[in-house]
Amino acid sequence: MEFGVPKEVRDLEMRVAITPAGVLALVQAGHIVYVERGAGAGAGFSDEHYRRSGGQIVYSAAEAYGRADVVAKVTRPTAQEHHYFRQGQMICCFLHLSVSSPDLLVALTEREITAVAYDTIQDEDGHLPVVTPMSEIAGRLAPVIAGQLLMNFHGGRGTLLSGLPGVPPAAIVIVGGGILGINAARAFLGLGAQVTLLDRDIRKLQHLDDVLRGRITTMISNEYNLRRAVRFADVLLGCVLIPGKRAPILIDREMVREMRPGSVIIDYSIDQGGCVETSRPTTLRDQTFVEEEVIHFCVPNYTAAVARTTSHAFTNATVPYLLAIGENGVLGALEQSPELIQGINLYQGGLAHPVVASALGRKPNTDILSRLLAGGAQ
Repeated sequence: MEFGVPKEVRDLEMRVAITPAGVLALVQAGHIVYVERGAGAGAGFSDEHYRRSGGQIVYSAAEAYGRADVVAKVTRPTAQEHHYFRQGQMICCFLHLSVSSPDLLVALTEREITAVAYDTIQDEDGHLPVVTPMSEIAGRLAPVIAGQLLMNFHGGRGTLLSGLPGVPPAAIVIVGGGILGINAARAFLGLGAQVTLLDRDIRKLQHLDDVLRGRITTMISNEYNLRRAVRFADVLLGCVLIPGKRAPILIDREMVREMRPGSVIIDYSIDQGGCVETSRPTTLRDQTFVEEEVIHFCVPNYTAAVARTTSHAFTNATVPYLLAIGENGVLGALEQSPELIQGINLYQGGLAHPVVASALGRKPNTDILSRLLAGGAQ
């Protein structure tokens, strides 16, 4: 099978979908991998690294798309990439289709694309195998972001995360106790911050209390507790994710208004629309804005700030699926990796994911679902 790795085109997006190690694995399995010139440069991988791994360097995005049966990306295609789509090919990336612009769905449908969304691949236990390493990285980056934004010359409250003897540490409030939330909690605890975490699942809170040895305060996530916690937060982290759906708004404008001036909101749910009413997407170039005297950080792809680490982790998580698809096709791959069915948002241009279809106000194609389920049962 022929795979294409185009260079990411979003501003300051340094990640690459497949590292040279991943290319080598695909080539050793008998596949051809076309890598656009400079695709890995931002993550520290030269074209020569890819050549040594057996990749074939091509000199435009049009060629990377045009030669590929399967296009591997990190972020969803931009409008300028839509005309590169080849009829009937497969595109694998973080798609976030429920919150993307409608023109992407139109382009995928018209070209009969099979779209595998890494953000919705989910096993029976609810584990998200590709989202997980990205969440781990984002969680561990949270104190780096928060520590800088709390400084006076960034407009923050001038609070040191750790405090020091005689001076209390910063109060961190984390909404959502998944992989991202727990990694953020660990990272903040490591710096000596005071951490409060809210989640609606009492079993998850019990697990976190045990894993973190009682060093954080846990609260059931409901409107009453959220309102209480927001008032004392120096830093509020939104870490809420419902795969395939828009994130629910849990923090409304009134709650934000009750926060102290110079406090910080890091809305990590922004790639699914955000869980704070005042949030709107920002970029790697222009990362923050101030609303209700509170600093907002809402960068959807901030793991691009550590592009080399992220690209390695991303490749580790995705290449097994690409190998399975390359060996057996997408239907055959479902037998080897049944969780992959949750990632198939469109199959040959038809909506195939019930949750995503519902979020878009549409109905999934039941014939397609039957074919996919039959493929996974072979």
